[in-house]
Amino acid sequence: MASALPEDTDPALTSRNSEEPIPSHPFNLQKPSHLTDYLKGLKSCTNPLDNNPFYRPIEGFYITQTDVILRQTILDFSTILSPRFAYHRAGPRKRIFFDPGTTCAAIVTCGGLCPGMNTVIRELVVGLWELYGVRKIFGVVAGYRGFYSREPIELNPKLVHNWHKKGGTVLETSRGGFDLHKIVDAIQSRGFNQVYIIGGDGTMRGAVKIFNEIRQRKLNIGVAGIPKTVDNDIGVIDKSFGFQTAVEMAQQAINAAHVEAESAVNGIGLVKLMGRSTGHIALHATLSSRDVDCCLIPEIDFYLEGKGGLFEFLEKRLQENGHAVLVVAEGAGQDKIPRTEAQKEERDESGNPVFLDVGAWLKSELKNWWSRDHPTELFTVKHIDPTYMIRAVPANATDNLYCTLLAHSAIHGVMAGYTGFVCGPINGNFGYIPLEEVAEAKNEVNLKDHKWAWVRSVTNQPGFVRR
Repeated sequence: MASALPEDTDPALTSRNSEEPIPSHPFNLQKPSHLTDYLKGLKSCTNPLDNNPFYRPIEGFYITQTDVILRQTILDFSTILSPRFAYHRAGPRKRIFFDPGTTCAAIVTCGGLCPGMNTVIRELVVGLWELYGVRKIFGVVAGYRGFYSREPIELNPKLVHNWHKKGGTVLETSRGGFDLHKIVDAIQSRGFNQVYIIGGDGTMRGAVKIFNEIRQRKLNIGVAGIPKTVDNDIGVIDKSFGFQTAVEMAQQAINAAHVEAESAVNGIGLVKLMGRSTGHIALHATLSSRDVDCCLIPEIDFYLEGKGGLFEFLEKRLQENGHAVLVVAEGAGQDKIPRTEAQKEERDESGNPVFLDVGAWLKSELKNWWSRDHPTELFTVKHIDPTYMIRAVPANATDNLYCTLLAHSAIHGVMAGYTGFVCGPINGNFGYIPLEEVAEAKNEVNLKDHKWAWVRSVTNQPGFVRR
């Protein structure tokens, strides 16, 4: 639905394309889409932050087209320099393309839980209300399916006041239920002209389809993705919100496993952490703890038996220290766990393969190994699985601050007419990234990076290379 703008609209600034052209540069600028790309003649108005009593806009306050963030900041001058990726910097623009008086915003959360989801919702509501004066803000209940199957909840700052202190998402979430035409029809019929979608890579792929359908219908609706994954596996951005909190909670599980292992004869503390396709939580928790003897992540292949295998390494540790702590990400070793034919075909609501419990499998294998090779000696394995504790807790202070900046960056971008974008930190600065790029990008642990070498040096674990 088109937004009527105030009479003071400056015709010379009705399009972002009428601004000063970006000078030639050696960067590959990844421009986010803009409403004026397919809605010609769309009018703009002065940003209401000019009259907001809490702000004093001065020179440099508003972000311009020429403010960019570089993705690659480390260069080797001995190699041929190729064009580097750059992104528009996030923040308020001088002109906006939505009249706050007629703006109707929708917020939806999809996929699994993550610390900070309620903080993002709260800050979207407070930011829209207090910064721009938007009074029609709705929460879509139960994920994508909620657009067409549930009544939205009207939100305001008083209602969401304490939401940042709660884990999970008050709006509820779900996987699956993605029906493109039903979703866009509902967005259109309910009069939503701003849609904020909070979710992981699967959710972002859905957001790409929603944005493309809206663009094809030539609707004046801004779509912003806010990347969410406790596993930190979304590409391009520095990290996803909730990750810092997850590592902190994982640390507590590792501490408990260490106490259990130390207190037993030939004790092993086994901790299974979240990480379907990437081992970032396990890696960072290992580096933070220093009590971990071996860290297994999806990016590395490992084996149990034989020279250089896990059993040989653990036996040496038990001989030296009398105990050991083993951390494993949930996606590690999935190819080694025996599966029935039905289990091989099983998928979750999002279409992902269902993972078997690598922690329970490892516990069983460890007990079988010890009873076979050391039948007369005591042996204890304590298996700790804090998976749902890690993702269900409220965000810590660092993540709460991050969520606030993320929400406000998304609001500024949509109000300025950008659409089909994801906001997130790139080298410490918030930028706008095309949705398609984030939906396709991965963030796996780089085994050639110094961080993984650091894990190896801290744990002294084997490289699991067969000789």
